[in-house]
This record gives sequence, C-alpha cells and structure tokens, in this order.
Amino acid sequence: MTTQTANQLDQKTRDIVKSTVPVLEEHGTAITKSFYRQMFNDHPELKNIFNQTNQRKGDQPKALANTVYAAALHIDNLEAILPVVKQIGEKHRSLNIKPDHYPIVGKYLLRGIKDVLGDAATDDIMNAWEKAYGAIADVFISVEADMYKERKNAPGGWVDFRNFRVAKKVIESDVITSFYLEPADGGVFPPYQPGQYITVKAELEGQAHNHLRQYSLSQAPGEEYYRISVKREEANGDYPEGIVSNFLHDHIHEGSILPISAPGGDFVLDQKDDRPLILMSGGVGLTPMMSMLETVIKTQPEREVIYIHAARSGKYHAMKERVEDICNNHSNVKSYTVYGDPAEGESCDKAGYIDYEWVDSVIPTNDAAVYFCGPKGFMRAAYQILRKLDVADSDIHYEVFGPAEDMSA
Repeated sequence: MTTQTANQLDQKTRDIVKSTVPVLEEHGTAITKSFYRQMFNDHPELKNIFNQTNQRKGDQPKALANTVYAAALHIDNLEAILPVVKQIGEKHRSLNIKPDHYPIVGKYLLRGIKDVLGDAATDDIMNAWEKAYGAIADVFISVEADMYKERKNAPGGWVDFRNFRVAKKVIESDVITSFYLEPADGGVFPPYQPGQYITVKAELEGQAHNHLRQYSLSQAPGEEYYRISVKREEANGDYPEGIVSNFLHDHIHEGSILPISAPGGDFVLDQKDDRPLILMSGGVGLTPMMSMLETVIKTQPEREVIYIHAARSGKYHAMKERVEDICNNHSNVKSYTVYGDPAEGESCDKAGYIDYEWVDSVIPTNDAAVYFCGPKGFMRAAYQILRKLDVADSDIHYEVFGPAEDMSA
C-alpha cells in the first residue's frame, strides 16, 4: 500500500520534496510549533487530543518534526517508515483519531511551512508538499483503518470509548495509585499483550472538552479486569500539575465510571524468546514492566529474569512487596532496587543512579532481551549503558511515555 501510494506521486513532486530535507532538518521544529499554534487557535477542541504538557515541553512538536523529516527523506519508498507509521498509528487508534482529522492537520502543516520559510516556500514547493502530505496521510489512514477493524472484530473488542467501572482503588506508594477496571456493561473484553496501554477519557466538570491520557496496563493479561497504575503529576517549575492524573487520584473512586479505549501499542514482550530477560524501570515506568514480569512467570516459568527498578526512595517505590513475593516464589527471578535519595536506614541495592559498572555486575549476560521504561534521563542512561555492554540493537526495547523519541540522540 505504501509503495503504491508513493508511486502515485510524479517524479518532479518527489524531487522537490526531497530537496526540502535539509530545510526540514534545520527548521522542522519551528514549522511544527507554528502548525500547532495555528491549529489550536482555530480548533481548540483538538487541544485535548494532544497532551498540552508535551506541547509546552516541546516534545510533541519535535516528534512531529522528526516524522515529517523522515517522510520527506523516504518519499520514494514510504515502506521504510512503516514501523514509525504503525507505532504512531497505534496511538492514533487509541485516541480515536479519524480520517476527518487529516485534512485539518494538512491545512495547518502547510501553513506552518509557509510561515517559517517565507519567500523560500515557492508555489512549486507548496504544491509538492500538498501532494506529498496527501500521500502520507493516505498511508496513515490505511494502516489505522486496519487497526480499527482488528480491535472491533476481536472477541469483546470495541471502537471509540467503552465505559468501565472502578472495581478497586489501591494506593501503591506516596505518588502512585492503581485502578482496577471492569466493563460497566458486564460484557466480555479482549486480552492484551504485556506492555500495551489504554486511553482514559477524563470528563472533568466545568470544562468544555474532555482530556485523553494513555496509561500502560500494569498486570498480566487474563485477569477479570484491566489495571492501570497512575502517578500523581505534581507542578514542576514552568509546568502545572497533571490535570488527568490528579483528577484520577482525587475524584475517581471505587464505583466510578471511566470511558477507555481498547488496549493497543507495539511495545510488547516477545514471549517466543527464551533467553534471559532484563527489565529496567524508573519511577512509574514500572507499569509495563510489571505486566511483563507477571506474564513471564506464568507463561515462561523457567526463564531467567533480572528486574532493576529505580525510585527516589522507598516511599516512592510502588509494588515493592509484589516483586519481593515473586522473587521469593520463583528462583529464576532476581530483583534489584536503586534509590536516588534513600531515607536514613533504608536499604537498597544501590544508592544514587544506575551506572555501567553496577549494571554490568548484576546482569548475567549481554545476550538477553532488554526492556526499559521511565523518565527520559533514566532511559538515556540505560540505553548508553546497554550499548556499552554491547547488547545488540535488536535486543533493546523501550517505551517513552509521550511522543516517541530516539534515546540514542
């Protein structure tokens, strides 16, 4: 589909688009910032599809700029960006992005290009990019249509949002609380792959629009509920407190109704691999790791597992007792804790931060499958350590909470 779509573009159009690659590399983020600013000004109802904290941090414009750049670079063969398309498509499907959204995005993306490039954005360039955007949008729409169809046809599956009831609410640490969700209609619901997420639609009283946030499922599939474990995001510098996380902590209780999307995401545990499994998490990044850990002890009870978790201190360490229980009952599983600022008398395996020498001392081999998730500083450190340990790129898997980002950059 993607090659066919790209081939519908004439050679002149493709050549012009490729000629803009250096400009996109230099000005891509400025273009996407202009795009978002104008689109949100004219369509404020779209703000809540996009996490506004990620907008303020610049993460979302940067991620979109990287996608546009990659599409221009590979305009002759859009097959090359299919993995990125599928990853973004999973998020779009979870957020219920529809084909009708794409013409709006295209209109303001072209405006952003024109605004930033000024006179350099000739008619030929603008016409070429209008055609190219149409081809790229068709690729996304086609991929996402298959995803919607798959979710709808799955046993118990659905499209859009479905009401779930909070069956149980459990405080896991000073900042993390778990919510156990069951279908409000009493019907069946689909399983998921360990590492996947759902989108929660938060309906806040007095606000004109709903807010959408994606949360990893934090338990193994096969239970009679979905579980998400949410960190309360406090105000930090220029960034206000998390609207949705605080709403969930303060206003959602047992019996409350939450609309959610069907599970999705491509950051999943490969259960066909039986080599040693290394799980690494920082803070609330433990949520997909817990799903993977609880899955592997059920489906691969002999597989060697090393789980490394980093937190500020013990009071921020969620699910510590559950991991200890798993280790006590499964001799093939070992866990290590790293506390950045341990309280007096508090025990952990390492104080401070993960580093190459320490990680090298606790993992048994570099011929292993490695999955990690957490704050970006933690993830960049983990990635650099793994590369220094000569772990193969194909064995390094990670999930960024928010817009996708290359940890090697």
